[in-house]
Amino acid sequence: MTSVLPWIVRASLLGVALVHLAPTVGVLGPASLAALYGVPCEGDVAILMRHRAVLFGIVGGLSLWAIGAPALEVPAMAVGFVSMVSFLALVAAQGAAGPMIRRIALVDRVALVWLSVGAAARAAIAWLA
Repeated sequence: MTSVLPWIVRASLLGVALVHLAPTVGVLGPASLAALYGVPCEGDVAILMRHRAVLFGIVGGLSLWAIGAPALEVPAMAVGFVSMVSFLALVAAQGAAGPMIRRIALVDRVALVWLSVGAAARAAIAWLA
């Protein structure tokens, strides 16, 4: 059982990386952002959203890096948790959300559960050591 735990941690980090790397295509410009989110993004909003894409790339990159660097697993998981929980809290506080935001929130909820499984596996590894 203990030999499978590191694989669970890595798989959860890979899942979180993929969720965060997918929207990095938004850095390419307003057309990419509109395709991603289903709303037009022009001018200052496009700049902010493109920067958001860069930040997602950082979170995704850290998660990928942590797959090969066990010392980064906990920080990468913490950053992934903060990213997804903060988004879900903002969606909940907003109330009504459009279909694209609801879809993103669903993906984040699933990824958050998967990350929780990975965090539990990481805790078990530390406890068994």
